[in-house]
Order: sequence, then structure tokens, then C-alpha cells
Amino acid sequence: MEVILLERVGKLGQMGDVVRVKDGFARNFLLPNNKALRATADNKKRFEGMKAELETRNLEAKGEAGKVAAKVDGKSFVVLRQASETGQLFGSVTSRDIARLIAEEGADIAKGQVAINAPIKMIGQYKVPIALHPEIEVAVTVIVARSADEAERIKRGEDVTVRRTDEEEARAEAAATAETFFEEGSEDEEAEAAAPEAEADAEPAPKKAKGKKKAADEE
Repeated sequence: MEVILLERVGKLGQMGDVVRVKDGFARNFLLPNNKALRATADNKKRFEGMKAELETRNLEAKGEAGKVAAKVDGKSFVVLRQASETGQLFGSVTSRDIARLIAEEGADIAKGQVAINAPIKMIGQYKVPIALHPEIEVAVTVIVARSADEAERIKRGEDVTVRRTDEEEARAEAAATAETFFEEGSEDEEAEAAAPEAEADAEPAPKKAKGKKKAADEE
């Protein structure tokens, strides 16, 4: 489908450009969001009449976006969530969550301006693009952690998903070796202690068998 762009659209073109796009992209995104018109003869004339107004509105929107960009560009935001020892969140951090955090800093943005492809599901530090305007994009840092202290460690670049230090690993390995040694000794001792009992239990068995055989002969 050919469309006339009503604003700059990344990787497509500038306002007023006539471009060919996939039908689904046009119907599901460009047309319903007033970012484009079908490139018909009537709409081309209509665009010429709208052009001056669109340019004025674009400049105003760009100015407002610039003010928001000055407030949030490069800022860090901390999100506290419960997670497993491996860092897997019991839930996720969505574009709505990030938009709410930014709004708390006095910069109101829509969740659709938070440019993440999928919800965040692991603790860590993420650089998140914020598309404030077709011509203005900034980035914020989102730190997802289980506590404020852990967030500071992540910010310093620590890997908080490491479950043991080298010293702890060495102690654990030594303990496991000792445990194995004692388990092996215990098994030998138990076997030796169980042997006479096994022999004692085994002795009456032939007598019982003989008794049964004698009873059978008498019959």
C-alpha cells in the first residue's frame, strides 16, 4: 500500500513523503495513529491543504518533547521486584511500569513511547530508549533489583546473580569431600556390623527347611 506520511517515521521517510509499506503495517499502525494517509489523488490534495498546519503542530510537539528530553535524558530509575537467586523475576517490568516511574519524576510520557520490544524479566541494568517525538529520542537507565542495596551493587557493575564467592566454593568443595569420605567409612562399618547378624539370620533357615522336608517324609 502507498501512503503519504503526516510526520517523520523512522526508516520510512519525512512528512509529505509517499512511501510503499506492507498493508498490515499501514492498517494496524500508520493509519489508525494518524501518521499517514492512503496515497489517493484526493488525499494528496488534502495533504497540501493540511501541510502548513501539520508543520506548525510538529514544531510545537517537538518543542514540548525537547523539554521532556531535558528532564529525563540519561537519568537512572530503580525498580524493585522479587526474583529467584538466578535473577529471574517473579513477574516482569513493562513499558507501563517504566512510563509510571518517569512520570513520578515530573515528565509525563505514554507507555507507547517506551521503546522496549518485550517486558524485562531478569534483574540487571538496562538502557531503555524513549521516543518522545519522531525527531527526538533519548535513553534512560532502568535498574531492576531485589533491594536498594542490590541496585547499588548492580549500578557499580557487580554480578549479583553469583551465588557463591571463590572462598565459599572452596569451603563447600572441602565439606563435600569430607562428607563423602565419612559416608564411605560408615558404609564399610555398617556392612561389617551387619554381616554377623546376616549370618545369624541365615542359620535357622536350613533347619526350617529340614523340618519341612522331614514332615513331608512322614506324610
